[in-house]
Amino acid sequence: MPNIKINDTTNLNYRLSLRHIPNIMYTFTRSFRNRMPQIIKSFIRNLHLHEYQSKQLMSNFGVSIQKFRTVDSTIDCIPKASEIVVVDAEEYVIKAQVHAGGRGKGQFTSGLKSGVHLTRDINAIPGLVEKMIGYNLITHQTTAEGVPVKKVSSGCEIDVKVMIAQALNIASEKYFAIVLDRTAGGPVVVASPVGGVDIEQVAAKNPEKIFKEPIDINVGITDDQAMKIASVLEFETNNIEKAADQIKRLYSLFVSVDATQVEVNPFGETDTGKVVCFDAKITFDDNAAFRQSEIFKMNDETESDPREVEANKFNLNYIGLDGNIGCLVNGAGLAMATMDIIKLYGASPANFLDVGGSATAAQVKEAFKIISADSNVKAILVNIFGGIMKCDVIAQGIVDAVKEIGLNLPLIVRLSGTNMEKGNAILNESGLDISSATDLDDAALKAVEAIQTPKEKNKIKN
Repeated sequence: MPNIKINDTTNLNYRLSLRHIPNIMYTFTRSFRNRMPQIIKSFIRNLHLHEYQSKQLMSNFGVSIQKFRTVDSTIDCIPKASEIVVVDAEEYVIKAQVHAGGRGKGQFTSGLKSGVHLTRDINAIPGLVEKMIGYNLITHQTTAEGVPVKKVSSGCEIDVKVMIAQALNIASEKYFAIVLDRTAGGPVVVASPVGGVDIEQVAAKNPEKIFKEPIDINVGITDDQAMKIASVLEFETNNIEKAADQIKRLYSLFVSVDATQVEVNPFGETDTGKVVCFDAKITFDDNAAFRQSEIFKMNDETESDPREVEANKFNLNYIGLDGNIGCLVNGAGLAMATMDIIKLYGASPANFLDVGGSATAAQVKEAFKIISADSNVKAILVNIFGGIMKCDVIAQGIVDAVKEIGLNLPLIVRLSGTNMEKGNAILNESGLDISSATDLDDAALKAVEAIQTPKEKNKIKN
């Protein structure tokens, strides 16, 4: 057994900064590491739109975009593409509409390579669309199964999954984004004259090419700021005013729709001197749903894990992984530490699940239902550090959940903090087969042993 002791101080370090954690703590499973951005975003509960939806919103605010149409079958391809010909489209770009990056390098289960295709032949479009709709697109940001590209019904809306757009010759590419920055206490423009690539790559290789401009939320973006940003982006002299106008329109969009981020990459110029937003990602805070109801109707839940959708209904932060030990924890840092130590002892977490700092017994019950619905789960580890949350409330929720769903999986529970004695008493007096743990090490070891063969158990002990 590794000679490592992980205590609650480690959990605090997780909350402070991942950089402060010892290297041994970086034993995340590949699936967890790949989905870290998604996990972080789930805490904020952001709404994400498809590219065509974002483009439509931008167009409503006078932002210059490519002409496009959307299709949900091969029947409409040529008629819709013909509409674009009216606006002088010499080449078409066909894009699968999914909530995942890396579409260009992805592959469909139909065998078609890439979720982004260029063609000058209008008659080739139906053949490409046919190999997209009804199939899954697999990219480096999806699971091994990929995400479906299909027509779905979402409330009163019809969510089409393939976009046919006017292809333009890009003369220069820039990066532009407006983000809600908690540190700055308001919107911040992040811009770079180097666009068309991941901004993380630019930050790593050429940090001097990243420009930031805080915006006073009470004043809004000024003409001087817009011109300054356009100049920093290195637009051609005769296009700076055009770019500044687009920047102001993007800011107006950001504020009006309660966005947390508006990202345009690339934001650039065509060879004919037009300033165009070629691609767009807009993110919204779910707290804005009550006054942005029309936008939130566009939410496409078909691309989300059904368990995650169900968890969101009960204000639970759940992300499905590929392991076999289910986790129910309060606090993001403690949840990550719990998954790490499970991996340290030779197993893998089946999920990330943070019930938050004020979970009720009802939420705990729902969390158990979601975890136990995963056929890969062979044991469940509950790790609770009671602060505002009381351990006895959690314990009662555990007992109620086990009785209601008839749980027949090994269950290991570690309670520490407020009312832990009462909580452990509730578990011990329940008459249920629940294994109590004294600390995080003990809990993880018991969970791993519960799913190990006798030979594997002996290997761990030695």
